[in-house]
Amino acid sequence: MIQTLRYTQRAISTRLATQYYRQFVCVSAKPSLQRTLFTTAATKPKSLLLRRSDAKPNHQQAHDLLKSIEEKQALDRKKAADKLEKSQQKKTMWQKVKAEAVHYWHGTKLLGLEVRISSRLTWKMLQGTKLSRRENRQLRRTTSDIVRLVPFAVFLIVPFMELLLPVALKLFPNMLPSTFENKKIQDEKKRKLLNVRLDMARFLQETIAESGNNNVSSNSNDDLTAGQEFVQFFRKVRMTGEQASTDDLLKIASKFEEELTLDNLSRPQLVSICRYMNINAFGTDNFLRFQIRNRMQQLKKDDQAIQQEGIDHLTTVELNAACAARGIRTLGNTSQRLRQELAQWLDLHLEHHVPSTLLILSRAFSFTDRMTPEDALRATFNSLPDNLVNEAELQVLQTIGASTYKQKLDVLEQQEELIEDETEQEEKEEKARREEEEGKEKSEKEGQSDQDNLSEQQQSDLRDALNALRSKVDGLEQRAQLNEIKFHYQDYKDLIEELKVATHNEPNVATLRLGKRLEKMLQVIDKELDSLEKSN
Repeated sequence: MIQTLRYTQRAISTRLATQYYRQFVCVSAKPSLQRTLFTTAATKPKSLLLRRSDAKPNHQQAHDLLKSIEEKQALDRKKAADKLEKSQQKKTMWQKVKAEAVHYWHGTKLLGLEVRISSRLTWKMLQGTKLSRRENRQLRRTTSDIVRLVPFAVFLIVPFMELLLPVALKLFPNMLPSTFENKKIQDEKKRKLLNVRLDMARFLQETIAESGNNNVSSNSNDDLTAGQEFVQFFRKVRMTGEQASTDDLLKIASKFEEELTLDNLSRPQLVSICRYMNINAFGTDNFLRFQIRNRMQQLKKDDQAIQQEGIDHLTTVELNAACAARGIRTLGNTSQRLRQELAQWLDLHLEHHVPSTLLILSRAFSFTDRMTPEDALRATFNSLPDNLVNEAELQVLQTIGASTYKQKLDVLEQQEELIEDETEQEEKEEKARREEEEGKEKSEKEGQSDQDNLSEQQQSDLRDALNALRSKVDGLEQRAQLNEIKFHYQDYKDLIEELKVATHNEPNVATLRLGKRLEKMLQVIDKELDSLEKSN
């Protein structure tokens, strides 16, 4: 009987303490803090939450705690009011003039830099030089900005184009009459011209897509909230060192596109990913990105197949191979543990759309230390280079129309520095390759024995056969590229029509003009390909 009374007294004390706890602590707390407190109370044993000495209600302690919370809330409200009052203070005329001058100065610098970059890269592409992925993205960004900033400049330039005819003839000898050329030279130049036009058509299609995306749903409250969350997240995590929640980590991680993340990682990070995934880590940055990109595409297809078939259908050997390919520790883990790790990877990659590059980096952080996936993602975000964070922030802010000229200018300058570094690496690689080929040719000539060579007629016939074969292969490649551009452009047109019906907003006028220009260009390329195929 006495034992029963003791248990009853302890239960009543615990219930009273819990009521005081909810009344004096949780009512004054924020909703997120309430959820955290009640979750903790629900998951932990009562013996850990309330000791026997604290089971008795303490009115003074609860009153002091409530008073401290009210004082903190009053201080926060006062700071917010002071900040709002300071922002609403009327600016002086000098401050207004200074702000406008800085704004226009950044805009002028941005326009000048964009014109210079787009002119250089366009000239490089017109000469038939293959642009790198970073240069391609830089050209798309600058050209789409110029299209939005100066939509009617083309109408001022075209009427006076005849004054540049001597210069055009000097720069573009393809404009000369075809009577001075034989059929082989004509076909070769047509092939080169088609390659240039295909590159221009592909670039124009990507520019239309980017220009259209920057004008879609710019007034959406969800986009505004997402942009603000992105900026506040990195200021909170990287500047103040505050711990971010799991939901914030997953939201922000999905904002980093796969291509954007991979193209802005530093060389040490690229080398680490290559070694971590058992990829050859020798070569330029672009070559490493190419290898990683191919491996990531293979992993994504494999993830989709595993999710469709189910993890339970994997054998032990297949499970170990899949985990090893994704950087999941297999040594010392049971099959059940590996299935949980793989299921977690699939959930983050396919459901929450976290880029596989960030997942691999986070796995590298947690491989040696037993870190949770959330802690590994936090460490990954802290290790990301500034140029990647700045470009991702600019991309998010552009969707809500909140980006500034200064941000665009900084991102363009950072990307130009990276392009210069990549160009220098490519030049060194090309120089080393030429020296190796020259040395190989020299050694072959020195060690070449006297053998019967082909006659001049046989060599000529062989060259003609190889040229004919190369022409057919080039024609097939160009036809495939043209069909790919047509497919992507038609897909983009369907998307714009769906958005038009859903939002009742008309597409941008500049985007429509670029689309009509692209359609005409594709028709011309199609006709030229048909004529070349018939002639061959």
